[in-house]
Amino acid sequence: MDPFKNALSFLDDISSYLSPADKPYLARLKNPNHVHKDILQVSMDDGSKKDFPAFRSQHNNALGPYKGGIRFHPGVTEAEIKALSLWMSLKCSIAGLPYGGSKGGVIVDPKKLSKSELESLSRAYARFLAPHIGEHVDVPAPDVNTNPQIMAYLLDEYEKVIGHHAPGAFTGKPLILGGSMGRDKATGYGGVLALKFLIEKLKSKHSGGSQTAPLHKAPSSDTPTWYMKPISQITVAVQGFGNVGYFFAKIASEQGFRVVAVSDSKGATYLETGLDPVATMECKRQKGSLAGCYCKGGVCDLKGGTMMSNEDLLQLPVDILVPSALENVITKDNTSKIKASVIVEMANGPITSEADHLLTSKNVLIIPDIYANSGGVSVSYFEWVQNLMGYYWTEEEVDEKLEALMKTSFNKMFKRSEEGTISLRKAAYLVAVERIIEAERMRRPL
Repeated sequence: MDPFKNALSFLDDISSYLSPADKPYLARLKNPNHVHKDILQVSMDDGSKKDFPAFRSQHNNALGPYKGGIRFHPGVTEAEIKALSLWMSLKCSIAGLPYGGSKGGVIVDPKKLSKSELESLSRAYARFLAPHIGEHVDVPAPDVNTNPQIMAYLLDEYEKVIGHHAPGAFTGKPLILGGSMGRDKATGYGGVLALKFLIEKLKSKHSGGSQTAPLHKAPSSDTPTWYMKPISQITVAVQGFGNVGYFFAKIASEQGFRVVAVSDSKGATYLETGLDPVATMECKRQKGSLAGCYCKGGVCDLKGGTMMSNEDLLQLPVDILVPSALENVITKDNTSKIKASVIVEMANGPITSEADHLLTSKNVLIIPDIYANSGGVSVSYFEWVQNLMGYYWTEEEVDEKLEALMKTSFNKMFKRSEEGTISLRKAAYLVAVERIIEAERMRRPL
């Protein structure tokens, strides 16, 4: 499915909940303010020149400067970048940040580039971006296949173009260049916070005798109380074991959840009694894949678990399913096989609009991406604030600020869901869209 059309369909889903006066502003949100494109020519190690298509979509800046990551991936498309920029606008809005949304990407397989070629590509992308970004214009960050080192290349090249230091022009930087403590784990940590807030809210409502059907029924059980189990019995499967999936699994495991499966692009490893994410990641680094990494308590037993496909992982009989890889992994074709009670969307757009409707009708509770993975952009915001004021916080301070921010936005989303008897996704979209519309009406009234 076209990712941008998929993103727009979620906007259409909330149109009927808006006032007639708001609908023209919703229509305005269906197109990015700007889409910048170019072909980057890079000198390769063998002396040849190679072209790489590059994009930057700046969706909306009513709430503040554009904000969004940069991905290096062979599957990048203009439609994908536009969709991701729209979701970033919504994500920043629901998080209560003074940002709009943007996204950038380059069509490239970075695994096929040498270190020097990757640096050359990064610097070429920075030169392409330079006229369109800045600390108070558009603030890029890492995304798929980009990292603090690439942010360092981008920042250095951008500062060469503008002629002065501007650490707040990029976030997700190395600590030595103005990065924030806690940024590497922020997205995964925020996802675990979202799950804990949900459990606390449902337990509170359960003990109070309230049983709101859309939020409480399990999809494949007569018992609607998965959230009443001890945390050690709440099972979690994480699809995607990159930065986001790893930190979600690690922190969830540390907080007592039973993480039973994780996967990378080559397949999944499943350990019914619960695996050790840290040891599993170390095993993956040593072996090059998750195959045979059945690690528990720091020990990896090559015969202790089961290998399966990514598709099989999605179908495991777990309480919590966490898609943390790319878009559109759950579609109308595989929703009937989903057995989880809750899906925490740590990737952007992992569920298509059609699948979302089907899962909601099955009473699968979805914590939507624009809220669930907002921990990353929230700590990027903290990094930007620290850069602008030249004063830096401890990791404990960052964690406390992130928890407070995410709890506030969770409560707004949950309250809206309860008031309207609507899904958390619709509630999140309404909270986010109405905030943007309010800013649009003040700035650029129709």
